[in-house]
Amino acid sequence: MRPESALIIALEERLQIIADRAWYARDAVGHLAALQSVSERISSLSLALPAPVDPQLRHFLERSSFDKALAHLRSATSQQAV
Repeated sequence: MRPESALIIALEERLQIIADRAWYARDAVGHLAALQSVSERISSLSLALPAPVDPQLRHFLERSSFDKALAHLRSATSQQAV
């Protein structure tokens, strides 16, 4: 799997965890642990991206603008498929 694809999956998982309000209400500690785990994976995957990393993507990742990073990666991936 390409590093960009793995990063997209982790960023999408992060959104799913955040959106799961029932999980948070039922088990806030477990919810936070899952969010921390996926955040650590996002950081690791960000560091594993092959150079040169797109400057805009790097900016989003360094500032934890993960929704913007996901949109940027999705856009880049869809353009490559064309």
